[in-house]
Amino acid sequence: MEWMKAVQRLREQRRPGVLVTVLSVRGHAPREAGAKMVVAADEVWATVGGGNLESVAIERSRSLLAAGATEPEVLDFALSDKAPYQHGVQCCGGEVKLLLEPLPVVPSVAIFGVGHVGLELARILARHDVELHLVDSRPDQLTPERLSVLDDAVAGIHVHHVPVLPELVIAELPPGTHALVMTHDHAEDAALCDATLRNGQLATIGLIGSSAKWSRFRRKLAEDGHSAEAIDTIVTPIGLPDLPGKEPAVIAVSVAAWLLHLFVAERNTAPAPSEATA
Repeated sequence: MEWMKAVQRLREQRRPGVLVTVLSVRGHAPREAGAKMVVAADEVWATVGGGNLESVAIERSRSLLAAGATEPEVLDFALSDKAPYQHGVQCCGGEVKLLLEPLPVVPSVAIFGVGHVGLELARILARHDVELHLVDSRPDQLTPERLSVLDDAVAGIHVHHVPVLPELVIAELPPGTHALVMTHDHAEDAALCDATLRNGQLATIGLIGSSAKWSRFRRKLAEDGHSAEAIDTIVTPIGLPDLPGKEPAVIAVSVAAWLLHLFVAERNTAPAPSEATA
């Protein structure tokens, strides 16, 4: 269905939208109950009947998007020539209720390096409503058998097979993605740090590793032309500093908890919803 594809597309691209559903119909109406339409700031998919009804629904949906609203609302329409209209007369003779449901923008996380720690972290994040990108240059780390532990995931899982130059995946990530660099190869990590800084649209760049590793990386990134301010946006080490332990599962829990704090901060800084009016 077109509207289902649109919802998935908006989710994967981290774009907000509104799902419009014909909630109920009395008498004659252009669409039956259950018909759906998806509205974004600059696009519309499917239809709830056209005419004044649809135009008003689109306008109201875009008002909700502009306000950052999160609560659904119901619009009532009388389809008669005596009803007030903003976009032409619709005199089918019936009554229609529309449900407008804002579609939230979910967090996006990219794990570069799905080794022991990366897989443990993926298992935790897969239980949350996120878009989860898994990237590794080693094909054996991304086999269906190894990733079968994610088969019951709540998250949307995106597996990127890139045997060469995994940093090319960065350009495919939606804006606002949290990128976590934890590969098996320090040279690969360094290339990813350079590429993530050049991207400029990521929410967070996190790097796993020691202080000695980071000192070398800082020098290299500076030599490659990155400013000190830009380099300082890379968070390392990642995770909760007061949670000790080097076991993969412990590190994964620490990083996941740190990310969840970031997700909460993102929600709290979103635009406050306005008062909805039908």
